Amino acid sequence: MCGLRYGMAMETPVPIATLKALRRVLRASDLGGRRIAAATGLVPSQLLVLQEIARLGEATPTRIAQSLHFAQATVTNITDRLVAAGLVLRRRGEADRRTMLLTATPAGHAALEAAPDALQDRFLERFADLPSWEQAMILASLERLGEVLGEVDQHNDPVIQTGPIDPVDGSAAATD
Repeated sequence: MCGLRYGMAMETPVPIATLKALRRVLRASDLGGRRIAAATGLVPSQLLVLQEIARLGEATPTRIAQSLHFAQATVTNITDRLVAAGLVLRRRGEADRRTMLLTATPAGHAALEAAPDALQDRFLERFADLPSWEQAMILASLERLGEVLGEVDQHNDPVIQTGPIDPVDGSAAATD
């Protein structure tokens, strides 16, 4: 039955065109992630955290999580990898020893300099140029597409990236 439904739906041009458009988005995400990984050794989510730490100068993991709309655990895992790579320095606050402060190291700043424009940066710049009605239409369409694909998790991090947001081994997402 599923094969029949799939075959029937694919006979019309709209589903085929939609799948092609979705593949273009996924391909752009994959290529963007590969460019970042090749230039910096980081996945996009790690680059975002490093960028935010550098932008703020010094910040707590909680502030980074709030700013990027990431889960606290995600920021902690990413920070652990950035510290291990020598890109971020973690130290206790002087006024409150319970506070953990993050700063980018010189190597972290060098990685940011080497990084190509992130896909989400280009997206935000170009998306902002669209009229508000078109932005709302795209948002509604993408939310609905997520529902069609069965993804209803409202806690997704705002990173355009395929694969795990924070790979367990700290390397870039697997490439095929």
